[in-house]
Amino acid sequence: MNSTYPENITAEEIKNYDLAWFRGRIVVVDDITKFRKIFPELAGHKVLGFDTETRPSFRKGRKNKVSLIQLSTGSLACLFRINRIGIPDELADILSDPSVIKAGVAIHDDLRFLTGIRKFTPDGFIDLQKFVKEFGIKSSGLRKLAAIILGFRISKAQQITDWEAGELSEAQIVYAATDAWVCYEIYSKLMNGR
Repeated sequence: MNSTYPENITAEEIKNYDLAWFRGRIVVVDDITKFRKIFPELAGHKVLGFDTETRPSFRKGRKNKVSLIQLSTGSLACLFRINRIGIPDELADILSDPSVIKAGVAIHDDLRFLTGIRKFTPDGFIDLQKFVKEFGIKSSGLRKLAAIILGFRISKAQQITDWEAGELSEAQIVYAATDAWVCYEIYSKLMNGR
């Protein structure tokens, strides 16, 4: 397979890339009023970056519930605090809509946990770890894919922080938005290059 992208990249090589993060509009949705106000801005987009965050568990065999669902366009990232608002009908609808692409990394477990919180049938999801193989890329993991496809480095420093904190820190908010946005950008770039 002839690809314009390298198959793999090392952690050492990634260190040479410039750090990038989402610089668009970020909305933390922690109540239904905010949800009703912002959700129409997401509806109508045919491609969204998707990610979730879960409060880490340091006990073997214990997995906490998903705290946050992130959906992003190129300029807007919505962080839905589902530990506060649940999964409203409109959000379940978009997660079930086959005509809306939701691109994410390693999404199988995320979807299993989300359908445990609320019954819906996920559709329209693209797992970038599988999708990139069509482009000759063997690496997986968002950090490596961002470097290979987008040419920049993203921070994973906030990954194991408390996603159920009363207030999310600025660093957590930017981290969560960046992860979903990067998924959007990777999918968009690969599709535009076809």
